[in-house]
Amino acid sequence: MPKKAISVTLQAENLTWLKSRAQAGGARSVSDVLDRLVTDARTHGVGGAIRSVKGTIDIDPSDPLLDTADEYIRGLFAESLARPFLVKERRATYGSRTRKRRG
Repeated sequence: MPKKAISVTLQAENLTWLKSRAQAGGARSVSDVLDRLVTDARTHGVGGAIRSVKGTIDIDPSDPLLDTADEYIRGLFAESLARPFLVKERRATYGSRTRKRRG
């Protein structure tokens, strides 16, 4: 099915999230991610079933009120920052240089 270009205005946080999903999911572009999201919503019904995170999070029984959660998250964040990560930069493109011949 042919695609059609449109203009979409998003909040900065939503655009950042879409860009991260594109990179993490191996999508070619933010447009591809957005197209997949709309296709999924359209094919699975608008306003489909309510999704819940109930039962997906385990809380440490020794800290049921999450008193030490901030400290734990800070530790995970520091650990994450300590890992090396790959930075990809685009190669600089240089125009071809033509030499003038003497003679």
